[in-house]
Amino acid sequence: MLLLLLLVVAVVVAGTDVPPSNKLIFILAGQSNMAGRGGVVANRWDGVVPGDCAPSPAVLRLSPDLRWEEAHEPLHAGIDADHHAVGVGPGMAFANALLRSGHAGSPVVGLVPCAVGGTRMAEWGKGTELYAEMLRRARVAVETGGRIGALLWYQGESDTVRWSDATEYGRRMGMLVRDLRADLGIPHLLVIQVGLASGLGQYTQVVRDAQKGIKLRNVRFVDAMGLPLQDGHLHLSTQAQVQLGHMLAQSYLNYGTSQH
Repeated sequence: MLLLLLLVVAVVVAGTDVPPSNKLIFILAGQSNMAGRGGVVANRWDGVVPGDCAPSPAVLRLSPDLRWEEAHEPLHAGIDADHHAVGVGPGMAFANALLRSGHAGSPVVGLVPCAVGGTRMAEWGKGTELYAEMLRRARVAVETGGRIGALLWYQGESDTVRWSDATEYGRRMGMLVRDLRADLGIPHLLVIQVGLASGLGQYTQVVRDAQKGIKLRNVRFVDAMGLPLQDGHLHLSTQAQVQLGHMLAQSYLNYGTSQH
């Protein structure tokens, strides 16, 4: 009788908010193009969700209050700064493409959104609020089981304005990777960084060269240059974000699955 009662309790618990313990977890960090501005016009999102970004019970999000929930667009709602309208980013398309491939190595993908629009690399270094929050969310994400597959990083548009930021980009990015790997205890954590498609200033190529020039092991480069920009100069369109999500998934399948 007691065994039967325990089984019933276990089934009830499993059917509520207990997340699966075999999640494949990804940290999504950077600035506005990672947070997602696809479909945002005049600081309002048009609400259009492409099929590639549709919600699925197999794709979870770590919410702002650190709870696992079914993920849906806009993925960074409640994470990005309040004054930014958030739209479609690459995360949902990435997760769905990964699962569709059949080679994710896990039936459930957990996304940990951390990106904040308008942020410079100097604001992400160890000791900053953004770094601490990213680390806290990443640690909480694995508490209920699963492993971190990669950090997906799309940032640098704000570092194209000042020469000093652009020329320091490579050093700061290298330190961020080293610090995060050390603090998470994952010395070979895969980092997939997105090469800038646009910039706020005149030093976009300097930052892009720095991104390409990072020589740390397991740091990969996916190039967004050439993807369509919906506002003509800065933010990727919804369809461009879907394409980027597919590119990130392919990069993970090429490199991440071989690490385990």
